[in-house]
Amino acid sequence: MELVLRSGATAVILLSTALARANPDGIVTTAADADNPADLHTTVEYDYEVDKATLFREVLGGGADPAAPLPTTKDLTFKQFRHTITPRADLGVYHDTWLSFALPIVVTQSRQLALADGVARDGSSTLLDGILPMQGFDAQDPGTAPPGDLVFRGVNRHGLDQVHLGLNIAPMSQHRDATKPTWKLGGELRLAIGKIMRFDAANPGADTGVSKGVHELRVFTSVDKRFDRTEAYFEMFWQVPVANKKGSLFQDPGFGSTNVGLGQQAGAAFGVEAFAVDDRVNDNHISLDLGAKFDVHFEGRDYSEMWEAFALGGDAQMMGPLVLDSDPTLDGAQPASHPGISNYENYLESTARAAVRAQLGPHVRFAASIDLVWKTDHVISFADAGVDLPTCGGDIVVDCETDPNDLVTPGTKEVNPVHVPLIDLVGHRYHSEQNFGVVIGVMGQVLF
Repeated sequence: MELVLRSGATAVILLSTALARANPDGIVTTAADADNPADLHTTVEYDYEVDKATLFREVLGGGADPAAPLPTTKDLTFKQFRHTITPRADLGVYHDTWLSFALPIVVTQSRQLALADGVARDGSSTLLDGILPMQGFDAQDPGTAPPGDLVFRGVNRHGLDQVHLGLNIAPMSQHRDATKPTWKLGGELRLAIGKIMRFDAANPGADTGVSKGVHELRVFTSVDKRFDRTEAYFEMFWQVPVANKKGSLFQDPGFGSTNVGLGQQAGAAFGVEAFAVDDRVNDNHISLDLGAKFDVHFEGRDYSEMWEAFALGGDAQMMGPLVLDSDPTLDGAQPASHPGISNYENYLESTARAAVRAQLGPHVRFAASIDLVWKTDHVISFADAGVDLPTCGGDIVVDCETDPNDLVTPGTKEVNPVHVPLIDLVGHRYHSEQNFGVVIGVMGQVLF
């Protein structure tokens, strides 16, 4: 039986079905062996993350070349800090087969928006359009304007998002056959159990949850092979939403809405761990792990850098400029608050990874690591105006329109209720650019 105590998800994540930031793929949890009834690995991970981005806004007019790409102008900067602790357990249930459990706990998450360099308050389109008040908004002290160039400061959020339950198997293991690599397959159900992440302008402090309220399925495969003083690994994963928790913001509003769910993800990672000290007799090891990771975020809806600002500007009680019409087929507006989440386009997240690891004897391990993360530029607000229905006639008698046209007709069920021209229409959309993040971790392991 083996007990592992650890902090630092940026270091070795033992036996996890998620893509780790340092080599996790050479260790297999097992059970029912003659000399080992069952392995139990308990883990505690810690992450400190910093994310930054610059938000641009599309510009119409101004004599721009009609054949050139739509011009954009710098508007705001985004910054987020997050501390996460994740208890984890892996229990062997049969030969090279194990169950995994993880509970990511966000200790604190803080977000803010500020004026970009060279942008004055009377030059910010976000403030001029009334999405944020001209003096800004401080959710931690709503009665006081945020200091300096800050235009928005969110509440300090904390809590749980999901619980991760996984089943994993290693069809091949280098520990059993030195001529073969260690090959793993696994699936993980990520159940949303935490308080939904919302924003209430009237009482911001009442909503401090961090959960998206989306249940997801994640599957992975990995291959690892030790070669004398080096160990190479390769991993792939795919993650897809399967259902929404009651109260989640990812609800289908009907009518002409499209692409209303959380987007899928897929990715791959690879790396090499080189051992500077490799004393296999006394189990003393020091190694450097270098790798890279590439995650693709597919088009969908999500909590963007602007989600709290959009929720503030779309608060129905304040009748902001982003307030929705919940039923476009009825006369007059049926005011509904904007949820804050918005449609985003596909983007690639690239990560360079490094970890220094040490093992002192058979029971004690340490590591320190760092990730550098970049995201490709992408649009974060472009909900479609709606869906043009086919013309009624013949066998088409439902979900159709009487007027033959190729347009989304206002006042009909073709209209998308979450489309807001002020942020979703071409020439008004927001772009997330110059994205950069850092993840720092430390790791300590005790094996019994």
